[in-house]
Amino acid sequence: MRVVFFGSPDYALPTLRALLAAPAVELVAVVTQPDRPRGRSGAPRPTPVADVAAAAGIPVLKPQRLTRDTTAALAALTPAAGVLAASGHILPTHLLDAFPRGVLNVHASLLPRHRGASPVTAAILAGDAEAGASIMLVVRELDAGPVLATVATPIAPLDTAGTLTARIAELGAALLVEQLPRWVAGELRAAPQDATRASYAPRLTKADGHLDWSAPADTLWRHVRAFNPWPLATTQYHGEPLAILAAWPLARDLHAPPGVVVAGDGAPLAPELPGERALALVACGPAAPGAPPSALALLRVQRAGRRPLAIADYLRGDPALLGAPLGD
Repeated sequence: MRVVFFGSPDYALPTLRALLAAPAVELVAVVTQPDRPRGRSGAPRPTPVADVAAAAGIPVLKPQRLTRDTTAALAALTPAAGVLAASGHILPTHLLDAFPRGVLNVHASLLPRHRGASPVTAAILAGDAEAGASIMLVVRELDAGPVLATVATPIAPLDTAGTLTARIAELGAALLVEQLPRWVAGELRAAPQDATRASYAPRLTKADGHLDWSAPADTLWRHVRAFNPWPLATTQYHGEPLAILAAWPLARDLHAPPGVVVAGDGAPLAPELPGERALALVACGPAAPGAPPSALALLRVQRAGRRPLAIADYLRGDPALLGAPLGD
């Protein structure tokens, strides 16, 4: 079963490795994004997928755009199907038509919910109970193709977009290599999505991480988790950005304006957080109109240009955070 893989970031690596290990798969080429400046040096670096594919001896193509020349080069390899996992390319019709069994996408959501570029972030922000991966046949409309199979995983209270994405990537990779041979053999049918149930997760920007302290603590807690590791939930402190890397919501009225940091009583926060105590609480808005205000316990923070710190360590160096207003 000759297959071409399209992928670029870390999310794509479990699927690439699963294809490399699958006895029934002959990976004939990998298509990824061009080398780009990365890290402090700014030197051009291959994508994570390019590194793994090259180490495995797989031919790697790095086109800026998927042109007809790219399609001709891939068609000459006579692949039965393509597999995509976050490649960053738009696949034109002439390329899709080059694969007898089409291109399958390992999409990180339970379609049709959260189509688009940031489905894991969207699932956490929405307070979904579960997330997952869908194996979808790629069509020209964004994430609208028929679905072969899905796999779900609960969203845990401590999940961030980073931890949840990593788990979904592994689950999606296992599902893909399980279903791919059956799809190529014509033993599977893909079910059309119900477009009336579709929701969209747009591409993230740095501004998305801004915290609005008038929102309820539960909302801000999801915000902190959803935007970790990027773009990070941030607020202003003495005119500089302060990233909130971990936090916990509390149904507590601090009798302070939204955004003001209040010293906690040091009590344990929750069974899910062994050893964590209420040391610095930020006043937040009510969960519903007429309800009392809420609070967000800070657990891990980072000043611009400095290393991340647990809140107890941070307060030892900057006790003035207690009593300070955060935000604009």
